[in-house]
Amino acid sequence: MVTPINDLYGVESTTMVKGERLARCKLASTYRLVDLFSWAHLSNSYITGRVSKEQDHILISPRGLSFAEASASNLLKVNILGDVIEQGSTTLRIDPAGFSPHAAIYSMRPDIRCILHVQTPAMAAVSSMKCGILPISQESMILGDIAYYSYQGSLDDQEDRRELQKALGPTAKVLVLRNHGVVTLGETVEEAFTYMYNAQYVCEIQVKAMACAGGLDNLILLDSAKLKPRVQSVVKDMSVNMGATQKWKFGEMEFESLMRMLDNLGYRTGYTYRHPIIREKPRHKSDVEIPATVTAFMFEEDQDTCATRLPFKFLQQRQQREKTRWLNSPNSYTKVSVEGGEERYNSRTTTWMKAEETGTPIRIEDPNQFVPLNTDPSEVLKKRNKIREQNRFDLMSSGPRSQHLAGIPADEPRRPLRLNNATPYTRTEPIHPANPLT
Repeated sequence: MVTPINDLYGVESTTMVKGERLARCKLASTYRLVDLFSWAHLSNSYITGRVSKEQDHILISPRGLSFAEASASNLLKVNILGDVIEQGSTTLRIDPAGFSPHAAIYSMRPDIRCILHVQTPAMAAVSSMKCGILPISQESMILGDIAYYSYQGSLDDQEDRRELQKALGPTAKVLVLRNHGVVTLGETVEEAFTYMYNAQYVCEIQVKAMACAGGLDNLILLDSAKLKPRVQSVVKDMSVNMGATQKWKFGEMEFESLMRMLDNLGYRTGYTYRHPIIREKPRHKSDVEIPATVTAFMFEEDQDTCATRLPFKFLQQRQQREKTRWLNSPNSYTKVSVEGGEERYNSRTTTWMKAEETGTPIRIEDPNQFVPLNTDPSEVLKKRNKIREQNRFDLMSSGPRSQHLAGIPADEPRRPLRLNNATPYTRTEPIHPANPLT
C-alpha cells in the first residue's frame, strides 16, 4: 500500500499561508524521489524548503521518519533558529546538528528556497578527494561554480557559520562538504533537485573514471575557463519556452515528468501541472476510424429524448409493453371457478384455465390498426371526435333499433288513463251471497 503524499484536508489547509500547501507537496515529493533513487542514507540526508520570502519559516521532515514516510502533513515548520512553529501530524522533533547548515545558508541567501543534502557512496567518495569534482563530463559544466567547505559535523559556533557563508559565496548553488557529501541549492524545488541529480551523475562518472584510468594523470580534463561562458547558455537552453503562454525554468520540465511518474504509481503528489498530459480513451476493435455518413437509425428530437428520460415516462412505457405482451399472447385463457375440496369446505377459488381452441393473435401497435384502408385521415379524426363528444355528453345509446320492432314505439313513455272517456262498468255474473266482496 502506497502512503499518499498529499494528505492535507480542508481543516488543515485553512491555517496555511499562501503557497504553503503546494510547497509541502513538492518537498514531500522530493523526499519520495530521493528514496526511489536510493539516495537516502537513513537520517543522514536532509531536505528543507522555505515557505515564503516574507517569513523565514522552513519546512523539514522530523528525525525518525524515513524518506518513504514523508508526506505533506507530517513536515515540521520551524523558524531560522530551529524553533517549532507548527508540529505537523507527528510528535517527532528535528535534528539541530543537521539543520544548522541549512539555517546558515538561508540566513545569508534570501534567494534560496530549497536545499538538498545527500550522502550517496559516490558523493561521499568525491567529497573526500582533494581534487574535488573534476570537469570531465558535460554534466559537470552544468553545475556551474562549485564551493567547498571542511564540515566538522555541526555549526554551533558562530565562527563556523561565517566560514561556511564565506565559502559558499553569493552565486554558487553546489556546495561540497568535505567527507560529508554534496549540498545543492535552488530558487525552486525543481532547480535544487535538478542540480542534485546532475551532481550525483557527475560523481558516479568521476568514481568510475578514476577507477578505470588508475589516477588523475590519465584523465582528460575540460578547460573550465574556456567553457565557462558557455555554461550559462547551456543552462538557459534547458529553460524551454513553450510558446508565448508558458515558460519553463531550469529543471521544471524534468521535475514535472517525475511528478507524473509518482502519480502513475499511486503516490497522489498533489502537484499542480503546468502542462498536463491527458490520455485518450482506448478504442475497441469494433470502433471504426471514420464514422458512416448514412445511418438506418432514426434520431429523436431533443424534446422527445428528454421526455423519455423522465421516471413517469419510463413507467408509462413499461405499462404499455406489458399490455402489448398480454394482448399479443397466442394463448387464450378462461376464467374458471374451482371448488376448494374437503379441506376447504364451501370455498371456491378463481383461476385462469388455458382454452383448447385459440384464435389468431393480432399484434396491436397502431391505434388506427382497424381503420379501413384508403380512408381519409380527416374523416377518421372527425369520427373519433364525434365518439368522444358522445362520451362527454352521455349520448351513448344501445345501438340501432331492431327492424322487427319498427312499428312499436318502444321509446315513447306510457300515457296516463283518462276517466272522462271511460266506458261504464256492467256486472255480468250474479252476486254470491257468501262472498263479502260482492
